[in-house]
Amino acid sequence: MKILAFSDLHGARSRAALIVEASAEADLVIGAGDFCNMRRGLPEAVAMLSGIAPPLVLVPGNSESRDELAAAAPEGAIVLHGQSAEVAGLRLFGLGYAVPETPFGNWSCDLSEIQAEDMLAACDAADILVVHSPPKGIADMTSRGQSVGSEAIYAAIARIQPQLAVCGHIHDRWGERGVIGASEVANLGPTPNWFDIVPHER
Repeated sequence: MKILAFSDLHGARSRAALIVEASAEADLVIGAGDFCNMRRGLPEAVAMLSGIAPPLVLVPGNSESRDELAAAAPEGAIVLHGQSAEVAGLRLFGLGYAVPETPFGNWSCDLSEIQAEDMLAACDAADILVVHSPPKGIADMTSRGQSVGSEAIYAAIARIQPQLAVCGHIHDRWGERGVIGASEVANLGPTPNWFDIVPHER
């Protein structure tokens, strides 16, 4: 199954157009958060994705809340934040927001490591884990050399062992990939990222 995934659109119209164009070749499209900037312009940003025809799964970043994204999402899109869904035979679990908390102020939608751990405990199996923040130590290094990924997300990937875990959030590491056990981890960025995933037989 051909998966198209992206993150951190931040309202960029030209990047959204490339994603919509590429989606014609996809079986499933995943958006891993930060569709707008600082909680502003979300309906307009999400509307740029309205031309996506395949199933669309979204998680909120730290630039939008879960409720804001659910209200703005295109008809038929699935918004996950601490929930799972089965789409085209694939099991997905999503966790949005920044983990751990950012220094960005009140506009940022953040979770503590404990909050994230509690929400991730609801997932016991997944083919794809969709998170906004990267796991600790993988694709999480800022330009200042700080490792700012999530220990709770790392532990969840190690425990669940999805085929694929996709994230964003750390702009300096867009396009970077790594592995945790048998799981591929990818920090996406606002460009078409392609993955081939085979659904597991139940």
